[in-house]
Amino acid sequence: MKFNPDVVQKLLAEYLEACRLLKELSRLSFPAFSGDPHKVASAKYHFIVAIEAATDLCNHVIAKNGLRVPEDYADTFKVMAENNFFSRDFTSTLVNMARFRNRLVHRYWDVNTEYLYSILAGNLGDLDRFLEEIRGGLSGGRHT
Repeated sequence: MKFNPDVVQKLLAEYLEACRLLKELSRLSFPAFSGDPHKVASAKYHFIVAIEAATDLCNHVIAKNGLRVPEDYADTFKVMAENNFFSRDFTSTLVNMARFRNRLVHRYWDVNTEYLYSILAGNLGDLDRFLEEIRGGLSGGRHT
């Protein structure tokens, strides 16, 4: 796979910072988290940034390699899976991640705090797995 290392480095830096801040928030108890609207808003924002950076990374690889143009955010991860960039079992998780981003952006009032906290407390491993798989795919790529 071809990619521009400067673009990848910038997007990974954004991704890693958002993940770091989400992990920090995940250490809070539910009462401490839900009782502070700034922490709730911060979690929503950092999820958006992390997922946007993930899709931007994928779209960069897709464009550089002339792969099928994705129809939407969720399809971005499907295109990558079609090209053996992500394991098949992880693709549905990534699609759900993109859908969660869409809810946060377009229907933010519809994401209740308990649901947000459950993802924060129980699903950050998916962000780590994305990082592991994207790095694995890029490690054999050509820089252009």
